[in-house]
Amino acid sequence: MSWEVALLAATGVHLGFQVTVSTLAYPALAAVPRARWAPAHDAHSRRIVPLVVGVYAAVLVTCVGVLLDDRSWATGLAVLGNAVALGLTAVAAAPIHGRLGRGWDAALVRRLLLVDRGRTAAAAVALVGAVAAAGW
Repeated sequence: MSWEVALLAATGVHLGFQVTVSTLAYPALAAVPRARWAPAHDAHSRRIVPLVVGVYAAVLVTCVGVLLDDRSWATGLAVLGNAVALGLTAVAAAPIHGRLGRGWDAALVRRLLLVDRGRTAAAAVALVGAVAAAGW
């Protein structure tokens, strides 16, 4: 299998994961009453971390692999989109989750949902690049 096809697979999984978080997981979390916030947020965090690690590891490995093999505009777009999504996680979503782990805050929940939409958009852009890089 070529790096471009591996990138396409990892990026597709990444977008699917991100859409699921944006449309199911985070709206459900945001709807939790304040009184039940702490256990709900803790359970969400425990459950999602292994998925994030697996998906992000696949994305990182395939992005590095494809950059060593092919430096086309399409792979650049895929890598950039994935990098933005992962970067938003590192600099915004993860710290927000850290703060939300200390207690419910409506403004932080709104900010998390906004950051998450940015991650989804970036993952979608990445998929466009990955499809083009794979020659589809």
